[in-house]
Amino acid sequence: MSVVTSGRYTFPSYNLVFFIFLQLGLHSVEGVWPLPQSITSSPERYPLNPQAFYFTYGSQSAAQEGCSVLDEAFKRYFSLIFPDYSSGRFYSEVKFLKCKNEVRFKVLLNLNVVVVHTGLETFSQLVYQEDFGSYYVNKTEIKDFPRFQFRGILLDTSRHYLPVQAILKTLDAMAFSKFNVFHWHIVDDPSFPYQSRTFPDLSAKGAFHPMTHIYTQSDVGRVISFARMRGIRVLPEFDSPGHTQSWGKGQSDLLTPCYSGSSPSGTFGPVNPILPSTYKFMATLFKEVSSVFPDSYIHLGGDEVNFSCCIVNITVALNRTSIVWQDVFDYHERIPKDTVLHIWKGLPASYAAELSAITKAGYRVLLAAPWYINHISYGQDWRNYYTVQPLNFSGTEEQKKLVIGGEVCMWGEYVDATNLTPRLWPRASAAAERLWSDEKQTSDVDKAFPRLQDFRCELLRRGIQAEPLFVGHCKHEYQGV
Repeated sequence: MSVVTSGRYTFPSYNLVFFIFLQLGLHSVEGVWPLPQSITSSPERYPLNPQAFYFTYGSQSAAQEGCSVLDEAFKRYFSLIFPDYSSGRFYSEVKFLKCKNEVRFKVLLNLNVVVVHTGLETFSQLVYQEDFGSYYVNKTEIKDFPRFQFRGILLDTSRHYLPVQAILKTLDAMAFSKFNVFHWHIVDDPSFPYQSRTFPDLSAKGAFHPMTHIYTQSDVGRVISFARMRGIRVLPEFDSPGHTQSWGKGQSDLLTPCYSGSSPSGTFGPVNPILPSTYKFMATLFKEVSSVFPDSYIHLGGDEVNFSCCIVNITVALNRTSIVWQDVFDYHERIPKDTVLHIWKGLPASYAAELSAITKAGYRVLLAAPWYINHISYGQDWRNYYTVQPLNFSGTEEQKKLVIGGEVCMWGEYVDATNLTPRLWPRASAAAERLWSDEKQTSDVDKAFPRLQDFRCELLRRGIQAEPLFVGHCKHEYQGV
């Protein structure tokens, strides 16, 4: 006989409902990462037959077959759930079978279809395979939504160039941990790898190599499209007016010349604020950037240099909202009220005070300070990232609503494609649960450990070379290595 298990995903402004129709049958996974807001599982389990399994759309769903984002997601997750099989089957191909395994998704009218990825990811983690090769899922009911709307990963591609394939691999792993923003710190002092159509000399003279160490317009489009298919936004950062030494190599008179006494020293400071050509250049460059990167936000940087001469208002003309590092607020500059402040400095007491001050002034804020995971230490430092309390600061409930999320930062001084993945995963996943899950339900680090250990093994099975958390082994750990 057929039985039905159902789960409901509830988000602040939309609902995702999925129904699972499974053939009844009678070991299970440790649990889902990040932990859902509510999950109830049963020892009752059901076998899944890959040859009779398919995803489909509910009859009342606003999205139907032909929705490219979901069609591709269904195929991709079939391969993740059943790695021994190459492609999924849809209803038209299996309707002759008497016993079918069906997962039906209903997308409501006001639902952004990419949110379905979180439901697919959760379901994929519920499926497990026994030693004899059979697949099962336990009867489970889930209610879920993200705690914070912005859950980001920053990659720095200036200090070391990261090949496109390394970025795509990171995007895959981000989707598995339910991160939804890729903060692309694409240029900085050391190099300018972004190939501009309008100012081609910026990369021709500012990149490590003008042919091999650049991101072409095609590369950028590929990253954006790949991310979109996984429910991830791409947030570009062109840090200014400081951190622009590489810019000056391809754009004359852009940087402020430094002097030794009355003579030029041959070195340069930040973007030169006194030349009209500076503002014309910046306006033209950011106009191009806004046409290449469709996200509604642009990160303007603004750290480690006085921001009084810079151009936050440039984003208004481009119909974009700016994000800037906390320095801009700390310098007491006049900042448009819709600007998002990004906290990167200090220990808990320091960033808690910053959270309090910024939200009291009425600004939205992102927290990155406790999640600079390019820093490494011996032992299980993921525990430090897991126990962060983003809302543990002095302020009203209205202030705390202005904390829109947080971000894991992987700066590139000592990171390139050789060590990016194991340094990032599964340590970043600890922050992922903090940004997704209910804080009270995930306050016990020791209880979290077996779930994260199990999730790390799942990352390995999916081709993500995540480093070990502690002693032990995974069943699939050396496949494909």
